[in-house]
Amino acid sequence: MTSQDFDFGSFAYGFWRYTEDQFDLACKMVEAAREAGIDHLDTADIYGNESGIGAAERMLGRIAREAPALLEGATVATKGGIVFGTPYNSSKEYLTSAVDKSLGLMGVERIDLYYIHRPDMLTHPADLAATLDGLVEAGKLKAVAVSNFTAAQIEGLKAYLKAPLIAHQIEFSALHIAPITDGTLDQAMRHDFAVPVWSPVAGGQVFSGESDQAQRVRGAIEAIAAKLGRSSMEVALSFVTTFPARTVPILGTRNPERLREAVRAKDLILDRSDWYDIYEAATGEQLP
Repeated sequence: MTSQDFDFGSFAYGFWRYTEDQFDLACKMVEAAREAGIDHLDTADIYGNESGIGAAERMLGRIAREAPALLEGATVATKGGIVFGTPYNSSKEYLTSAVDKSLGLMGVERIDLYYIHRPDMLTHPADLAATLDGLVEAGKLKAVAVSNFTAAQIEGLKAYLKAPLIAHQIEFSALHIAPITDGTLDQAMRHDFAVPVWSPVAGGQVFSGESDQAQRVRGAIEAIAAKLGRSSMEVALSFVTTFPARTVPILGTRNPERLREAVRAKDLILDRSDWYDIYEAATGEQLP
């Protein structure tokens, strides 16, 4: 299993905003996502808001039981390794129990893609690699990935991991451009990782933020949108997808029309002048 073998698609749909009592809404949005061509669904064992840990996975399990057609042909990713109050645990004992719990909640025999949600600095990369390889060999995980790691942490893990590391999920948007210069996206391109992107429009701050940076970026995006006859949402997402790494924005909207608008960014590739206008607005500095 390599990143090329796994179908991430152009966009993913995420469940971090859901509470467990929003089953009908979740079904509606999964249906809208699948109709829009999104076949990759993203969750985590801690997602559930006030419903508590495991609520989003439990809801996906309910969808699989009660509306299985909605998930037919889809791939589902989940994450583990965050323990509220600890805050991170990637020990063999914890991850093994976390994977077993996720399998049970989602009602599956194997997880399509499993992320280490955040790096546990007290787990040696050799030990983490051995745990992940063991879970793959046991047939519990089809593919493995990481989320929110540094480039150096990924290199450390890759030195010991037998299974291919196929993705690195990160925060990236016109208001969070650090991955462009800190080596994260360069590493993804070097190793051909997919880069699922959380908060690709900065939680909406691209459109409503009051900081100086947000206002500069919004002005640049609105000017480009008016020139191209596209929406600001499309342009903001295109800033992420035009970058030459294999970026995959994870959409979290619970509005079907908003989701359809976002997906229209699929065919929008910004030209260099427009992309750099947004980048310069984000940095507040003109490039030499």
